[in-house]
Amino acid sequence: MNLQLTEEQELVIAMVRRFVREEILPLELALDPDAEELAPEDNARLIEKTKAMGLYGLDIPPEFGGPDIDLVTRTLIAVEMAQHRGGLYVPCYGTFGGAGLAQLFEATEEQKERYLFPTLRGEKKGFFGLSEPSGGSDPARAIQTKAVQDGDDWIINGGKLWISGADKAQYGLVFARTANDKGRDGVTCFIVDTDTPGFSVRRVVHTLRSARYATELSFEDMRVPASNILGQLNKGFAIANDRLTKQRIPYAAGCIGVAIKAQEMALEYVPQRETFGAPLSSRQSIQWMLVDNEIDIKQSLWLTLEAAAKAQRGESFRKEAAMAKLVATEAGGRVVDRCMQMFGGLGVAKDLPFERWFREMRIRRIGEGPSEVQRHVIARELLGSSLR
Repeated sequence: MNLQLTEEQELVIAMVRRFVREEILPLELALDPDAEELAPEDNARLIEKTKAMGLYGLDIPPEFGGPDIDLVTRTLIAVEMAQHRGGLYVPCYGTFGGAGLAQLFEATEEQKERYLFPTLRGEKKGFFGLSEPSGGSDPARAIQTKAVQDGDDWIINGGKLWISGADKAQYGLVFARTANDKGRDGVTCFIVDTDTPGFSVRRVVHTLRSARYATELSFEDMRVPASNILGQLNKGFAIANDRLTKQRIPYAAGCIGVAIKAQEMALEYVPQRETFGAPLSSRQSIQWMLVDNEIDIKQSLWLTLEAAAKAQRGESFRKEAAMAKLVATEAGGRVVDRCMQMFGGLGVAKDLPFERWFREMRIRRIGEGPSEVQRHVIARELLGSSLR
């Protein structure tokens, strides 16, 4: 794989880096340490800037109005976009836009008119409803939400857990079992309006993040028309699996971006901080921390770029995406932890972003499939049918 960036890639990356440092970082000085939104006027102003840069809606295909930027370059941009306090969960506070639920690009024309296009225009928000209380790590087998056909409709009963944004969404993708004897081939994806009778947000689930939370959903005799099936009947898990695999690349990239920023801050700090008459940078223990950080960052970055390159070429990248997600989330956590140690008491204070990164990095080892599941995916790719 060629790791030499083109002149165009270097230009785009420099633009994003400058945007983060000149626009985002100064605004964060006045924000709450756990903020996840900018003031409306700042948000609108910065969206106009990213549009002028030609980088708004990076994940939107060109045929739907997005910029024509390859996946490797988008991955490098994602690394840059994460290099600020709120960058791990809300890179640049959403000012670069996004595709929302990318699965809708494969929807029917009617579904696109009702859900995709309003989402791209910012008029609607959606949620991704896969995980259930019975277990999120093996969703295909854990899905107990059931859909039973009734004429031209389907009646859905069950619930979902760990769903982000459902309380503020107008619709969502809900995965339900439509055939009990077909395993993964018995799951169907339904587009569900949140004002549908029988749909309810049972509770908000607060997590390690101070500001972020998940929701638990309940479906009681919720009637959904057959026209709201996304994709094919009983083939919904393929939609979920495709989303999970692709999402692991930007997920890893965000961790790398935060690790790079944490390392940059440590490299600036340790030569200036003196202990017992000598700068911290003279201590071998500190030097080794910085070295280990650099190795963790490089390994994560190269694995993630390899996954992006294979995906871009249209090759199978399931194993590489799992490796990138596994390594980047675990290595990113180690980098942040070491940097906190180097900063001492200041490292755990909300004056600096380390404590927020530390909390959010811990969640990253679980979200989009925990580390143990990634290892299982990799093992299955290596051993094939011999793994039972």
